[in-house]
Amino acid sequence: MYRVLIADDEGIMLEALKNIITANFGNECELAFAKTGRAVVELAESFRPDIAFMDIQMPGINGIQAIKEIRKFNSSVKFIIITAYDKFDYAKEAINLGVLEYLTKPIKWQMIVDVLERAMDQINAERKKRSDNLKIQEKLETVIPIVENGLINSMILKEDGGSNDLSYYRMLLDVRQQYAYVVLIQFGIPNEEGILTTPVGMSVKAQSFYPECCNICKEFFPCIIGPIMTNRIVLAIPTDEKEQGYNERIRIIEQARHLMRKLSSRFEAKFRAGIGKTYQMEEMKLSYQEAYRALSQSTSGVAHADDVAVKGTYMGNYPDEAERKLFQLIAKADWLGAKQKANELFDWMIHNYYDDKADIQLKVLEFVIWAEREAFMNGGIEQYGFHSRKEYLADVQSCPDYNTLREWMLHKLEDVCRKIATKREEQSESIISKAKTYIDQNFSKELTLDEVSRSVNISPYYFSKLFKEESGENFIEYLTKVRISHAKELLKNPALSIKEICVMSGYSDPNYFSRIFKKQEDVTPSEYRERL
Repeated sequence: MYRVLIADDEGIMLEALKNIITANFGNECELAFAKTGRAVVELAESFRPDIAFMDIQMPGINGIQAIKEIRKFNSSVKFIIITAYDKFDYAKEAINLGVLEYLTKPIKWQMIVDVLERAMDQINAERKKRSDNLKIQEKLETVIPIVENGLINSMILKEDGGSNDLSYYRMLLDVRQQYAYVVLIQFGIPNEEGILTTPVGMSVKAQSFYPECCNICKEFFPCIIGPIMTNRIVLAIPTDEKEQGYNERIRIIEQARHLMRKLSSRFEAKFRAGIGKTYQMEEMKLSYQEAYRALSQSTSGVAHADDVAVKGTYMGNYPDEAERKLFQLIAKADWLGAKQKANELFDWMIHNYYDDKADIQLKVLEFVIWAEREAFMNGGIEQYGFHSRKEYLADVQSCPDYNTLREWMLHKLEDVCRKIATKREEQSESIISKAKTYIDQNFSKELTLDEVSRSVNISPYYFSKLFKEESGENFIEYLTKVRISHAKELLKNPALSIKEICVMSGYSDPNYFSRIFKKQEDVTPSEYRERL
């Protein structure tokens, strides 16, 4: 249905246009009429036309002025000017106003039909675009929460900070900041001691208010929101700032307090929040742990990690950041980075505690034992016996000087990194080997990346990345190579038609098969057979 407004002070013209439109478009058009410029503007506000035929010379406000007024509240109208005045100034102003057509009387019947069809085509295209955009928006509203949940799980639940998936999720959500902090929200019914109770019941109840809760949270923080975990929800707030200064920390706390008040007033529950410090995205698990401890050690509405005793502190300006980074690098089997941090820590000990040899030896033992624990947790050490390190204490005590002690430490740490790396390579090779076997056995049917990744039980994104790293080619390239290789063997059999070979090689379209074959071999399947 199209709403068409006809504005002309001549009754004959109004009737003529009405007859033309009705005869050619029937009930597709809803018509409205006006004879003065003022009436046109007033009618356009209530009628909201899609198309408007406008005469320039009308009593009161002329057609050009009326178009300007209507444009102020309805920019999508397709204006068609009909006038007996073929003046350049009018035509020029009409073009500036975005008029669809400028017709001078007398006008042929077919010209009216043609211009109306053109206007309708434009309206249909705009309506389709709006409809497509709405569909995309609806899909995004469904998908984005799933992606956000995946990012939160990667950041705070995985041992390595989810570095394999994190970059993918950040790309999908267009998160460009390098840092973030966690606000951990807890909800429930408070008892006499102020502790929030009935977590299971609240978790069930929260499923109904979770979408609205997410919308409210995003009014207060530009956040990524995780799923409901019993009676808690994780908010990750990306930021460009590496650290939270005092003023920024106070601002975050106040913002969180406002959010808790609004949530508590909106839903039948009490809301509290714990806030962690800012870390790199890959280290968000640390902010989550701080937020959790802050929440558990305080009964107030909002608690920040810096305001409660969330952990002990090192004495003597100990480089705990370097130590933490050392074990992160070891877990990733990054020996070059780990070696740099290990030397940095050893140099710090020598510089500050040169005379405390026994303490330095103990710290070296701690580094090595903790690194081996990382290897054990990451599969680099499959078996660990009670006596596996019985010689370590004697080894460090027998080192004649600090250089020897340093070399012993570096040797042990390198061995740990090597074992973790070897285990990961073996796992990767095993996964890719299984995937290639699956492809070799199933290439003749319709095969997707999702199906193959499912066969080796890893996510499609990670599988695609791993396949490229281990094979030097992506999944489609390898699948195509296998299929074309099989097709070349089949082409040796003259009893098989090209179409049969196409299907047996995993392709349903002979034309597409021919294009792919030629791209790989520089000749078509028929030409290849002739050469044989």
